[in-house]
Amino acid sequence: MHRFLLTPRWWGINVFVLLAVPFCLFMGSWQLGRFEDRVDSHREATSARPADRAAAPLDSLLPVDKTTSGRLASASGEYGEQLLVPERDLDGASGFYVLTLLKTDSGKAVPVVRGWLPGPADPAAAPAAPTGRVEVTGALQPSENGGTKGVHSQGGLPAGQLGVIGAASLINIVPYDLYDAWLTVQTPSEGMRPVPAAAPNDTGLDLKAFQNLGYTGEWFVFVAFVLFMWFRLYRREIETLRDAEAGLLDAAGTAGAESGAAPPTGPAEPAAPAEAASPRT
Repeated sequence: MHRFLLTPRWWGINVFVLLAVPFCLFMGSWQLGRFEDRVDSHREATSARPADRAAAPLDSLLPVDKTTSGRLASASGEYGEQLLVPERDLDGASGFYVLTLLKTDSGKAVPVVRGWLPGPADPAAAPAAPTGRVEVTGALQPSENGGTKGVHSQGGLPAGQLGVIGAASLINIVPYDLYDAWLTVQTPSEGMRPVPAAAPNDTGLDLKAFQNLGYTGEWFVFVAFVLFMWFRLYRREIETLRDAEAGLLDAAGTAGAESGAAPPTGPAEPAAPAEAASPRT
């Protein structure tokens, strides 16, 4: 009864199932691994806060990656130009960052966000940076870009304001080399509030993470669907063979006369005309 499994048609079906099931399982496992990696990265980023580790020299933590983002970095030098970063929210309130360029001993400058103040960007409200040589410690952050959440990338800001914190946006403002990173001071002074360090890129439980989880479910559903369709075709083939053995199918494979139905007939022939009546005599 199972010889039909060796026919060319069923060879094709079986090969397809044998290839599709492992492929779907592999893709589902890969998507699940991506989701678990994001969960681990998120847990690591939120548990290892900057205050939990001793500060390290700035140069030793560059370039900024998932491991060094948020780490406390230290740098020495003198403060230079001060800029304001408008339209930055903190705890649901709108305000601005006070950013000052620190010219380090290496000759490069690093942007330092010294704190946050509420309201529109106002140079008169921003406290001046300390003069002379300073030692700065802050959480290391990667340079922002136009796609970073919360940035003002449209341009058109007045002089003395900066929309995106990064070397690319500062290169035409300051006359010296820049680090491709910035620091946010965690203990600001003069009434400013600290700007918390953001989680490293691709470490949060964002939409992408849950997309990976959704794709995982889809691939495993595909596995169940492929197996279900194979079983359905198999069962239908078995039932057809059993009906044929019981004589319930005619030569064309459809229900035959064994079911008790009368065989079909052609269209009825017209009745012969009655003999003409003989004339009375």
